[in-house]
Formats: sequence, C-alpha cells, structure tokens
Amino acid sequence: MAVGIPNWVLILPLGLNHVEEDIMSMKSMLASVREACVEAGAEILRIYADTSKFEVEHKADNSPLTAADRAANDLLRARLQELSPATPILSEESEQADWSERRHWDECWVVDPLDGTKEFLKRNDEFTINVALVRRNEPILGVVYAPALQLWYTAARGVGAWFQHGKSAPVHLKVAPADPSAPLRVVVSRSHPSEELSAYLSRLGEVETVPMGSSLKLCKVADGSADLYPRLGPTCEWDTAAGHAVVAEAGGQVLDASTGQPLRYNARESLLNPSFIVCAELNKDWLQP
Repeated sequence: MAVGIPNWVLILPLGLNHVEEDIMSMKSMLASVREACVEAGAEILRIYADTSKFEVEHKADNSPLTAADRAANDLLRARLQELSPATPILSEESEQADWSERRHWDECWVVDPLDGTKEFLKRNDEFTINVALVRRNEPILGVVYAPALQLWYTAARGVGAWFQHGKSAPVHLKVAPADPSAPLRVVVSRSHPSEELSAYLSRLGEVETVPMGSSLKLCKVADGSADLYPRLGPTCEWDTAAGHAVVAEAGGQVLDASTGQPLRYNARESLLNPSFIVCAELNKDWLQP
C-alpha cells in the first residue's frame, strides 16, 4: 500500500455509480502522484545533503536554478507521462508549449518541481514539490510536499483535502472563518517583502504575521493556522495550482485580489498570476482598492 495514504483510498469496490467511480479514480490518481513526489523528494534531498552540488544558475528572470530543480523535473515528467500519457505537462523547468497549442488543452498537469529554490539555498527546509491536475482551467487535484519537513498537503475533487506529517495519520482539512475578536493571522513571504505589502497590511488593522516560504503559504490557510495570505507580487501558475487545489477542497478560496474572482489556469497566453488573496471566506476589505 502507498505510504501515508489512508486504506480507503486504494479500495475499489464493485457496483459503483459514475460519481463514485470518478471519486475512486481521483483517489487512485492522487496516490500515484504522491508516490511520484516521494521519488522526486528523495532526489532533492540527496542533492540538498551534498553542498558540493549547490551550483546555481540564473534563468532569464534572474530566479535561481539548481541540479535539484532539474532532477525533480525529469523524474516527475517521466512519472506523470507513465500515469497519463495523453495529458500534457506544464512545468516551470521545461520549455512551455505555445499558447496556440495550450489554448486547446482541456486538462494538463501543472508542476513546480522545486518551489522555493531560495529557501532551498538558504537551507531553511521550507521548499516544496507542487503537482496539480488542471481541468477546464480549474485545479482539481493537488499535491504539495515539503520533503525536508516531511509535510504533505494533498487534495482531489470529491476526495477532500488532507494533511500529514511524516508517518502520522492523515488529518482531514477544513478551513474556518477568521475570528473577529483576535488579530488577523496573515501569511507573508520570507523572501519577497515589499512596500506594497506593508501598505496593504497597515490597513487591515491588528495583524499577526506568519512568515513562510514556497507554496506552504497557501496551505497554512487550508490547515487553519492562518486566516489570510495576500500575494501582491508576481507568481506563475505552477507556484499556486497545487496549493489552490488543497485550499479549494478544504473549503477556502484563492481569488484575484482586484476582482474577487477565482484564479484560473491555462486560460490565457501569459502564465503569470494576477495579485491574489487566499482566505476561508472573502472579506471585501481584503481586496485591493
């Protein structure tokens, strides 16, 4: 049985209706994606443990690239192609298909093999593997795995959202609205502070900031340890798709910070997200003016 997956995930009873079949199919796929992330995580940790392999290149946008990014990307692409050969893959560390081709995709994998490379280089352990399945522009399955911390956030439509630490039992996630009598718990990036964010926080009233790296910031809202995650700087779709799936299945929202509409994926030529907020319930005061 797959490590850390509840027994019911892998049981396929007979006589199911179409809805039940879809749910069981999603459970099976989620287990397979998780196994792929286990392998990719092992590759990342092998390089993480060997400082001699910490050679860093920089991409066109000046973001760092390491051997761990490449190794995880190669492994995940191979495993996802085995799992679903007809489903295209949109990965940060691979050449992107042109919009003239992507616009016709009904579904695709959206992958960040190593989210939080800056955290990886700082050796603070807050880096993740992100894998999402996007169907008709919505993330319907997501795995966020922090291999150095042994934290798992997994979700699939109809299956729910789950958290697991190491070999402990998986915990079902459900968001809760912010407590109006307590300071607002706001997740902020360790590596991307900005004057715009400082100004935004200043108008929220009393806040308690929760610094965090990588896509774990979205997951902190999903697991109830934060009320709000505003991201007012640039991100790409592979930075958020897997975490978005977790938040959505936990009952939360990932919204355009200007319009209040849900983020959509592979819906336009640019793969950049707008500024966004992550929350359990939308308070319109949290939107950008």
